Amino acid sequence: MICSSSVSEITENRDTRQAPGFPLTPLFQHQRMWLFSGLPAPLPVWGPHSLYRLSSQQGNRLSPSRKGEEKRWERGTQEKKIDVFKKVSLKFCFLVTSIFSIKPLRNVKSGNFSAATEFLLLGLSEDPQLQPLLFCVFLSVYLVSVFGNLLIILAIVYDSHLHTPMYFFLSNLSFVDICLTSTTIPKMLVNIQTQSKSICYTGCLTQICFVLTFAGSENGILVMMAFDRFVAICHPLRYKAIMNPKLCRLLVLPSFLISVLDALLHTLMALRLSFCTDLEIPHFFCELAHVLKLACSDILINNILVYLVTSLLGVVPLSGIIISYTQIVSSVLKIPSAGGKYKAFSICGSHLIVVSLFYGTGFGVYLSSAATHSSRKSAIVSVMYTVVTPMMNPFIYSLRNKDMMGALRKLISRISASH
Repeated sequence: MICSSSVSEITENRDTRQAPGFPLTPLFQHQRMWLFSGLPAPLPVWGPHSLYRLSSQQGNRLSPSRKGEEKRWERGTQEKKIDVFKKVSLKFCFLVTSIFSIKPLRNVKSGNFSAATEFLLLGLSEDPQLQPLLFCVFLSVYLVSVFGNLLIILAIVYDSHLHTPMYFFLSNLSFVDICLTSTTIPKMLVNIQTQSKSICYTGCLTQICFVLTFAGSENGILVMMAFDRFVAICHPLRYKAIMNPKLCRLLVLPSFLISVLDALLHTLMALRLSFCTDLEIPHFFCELAHVLKLACSDILINNILVYLVTSLLGVVPLSGIIISYTQIVSSVLKIPSAGGKYKAFSICGSHLIVVSLFYGTGFGVYLSSAATHSSRKSAIVSVMYTVVTPMMNPFIYSLRNKDMMGALRKLISRISASH
């Protein structure tokens, strides 16, 4: 930035100048001042800054016409200095605002777009007559899911006979199901009750983050439960040594951390998007696939990330479950008694039902969103893994398990006795 003292010093040093063509001595002072000012130095053209001092023996002065040309050149030079200063200041301000602005520049397609402030959740149906029915159904499903999974957690905690790896993973699965349903259903119930469809931009991204976190955690816990069944059936003598409490905790913690990192990655990638003016989501919660369809900016990187992560965190765990059950089936078929085979299959039956529901509907959402343009069908499929599966887990694992039924009866009798 040029100081006023430097400019005045340059002007004061412009004393007696002579026209070229005489014995000259170069002046480097002004070039050096321009260098330290931070602006590009002027080119060495003939003018007041490129003239050279005449020796003292030749005292010829400039003619009046030459003095006028020199003043005009000086005024032009001053104007150029001001223009350069303005350009540098504008570039600096633009750089600062680009770095620290909340909404950075984005690669936006042609068309209307706006800074997203809120989205509209259209729900499963826009028929006003169906809204009370949907409210009652989803409220009932939510209460059953929360209280059913909560009872399973309390029964496992209070019954010492259930402090085994299988029930440890089941309690974590129930906790994740409570969190998953609490992320999606309450907002839908509030919108139906208030007859409002809006959800703020921050709330939508937060919902995406939590849904991906808990869905990924459920994915990891189902894989651990398959590994637990594999060790129990294929290596029963070494079961307690392998599936110790420390290993169980070490399996749950990385699964949760990976899910959190995956959710944060997708959410941060969604922050870079610009959205069109039509911000209607044909769903009852903010799902990543539907939100990406509303973006006006380029979503190629987001789509690549979705399919890459789905392959890594979906296909790979599912492959591990299939391999585990392949080994389980081959081991069960070697059991000579029919009663032993039935008992082994009954242990794995509940887990297989939950795996089929979760992965079947989960992959169905992303495959249907890629293959068809019917967003309403995709929303209905999403209900299965976000609402129905968490609600069914308590019934699947309790009704088919005598130990769990006994623990629930003890818990209910204890609660009723305390009151």
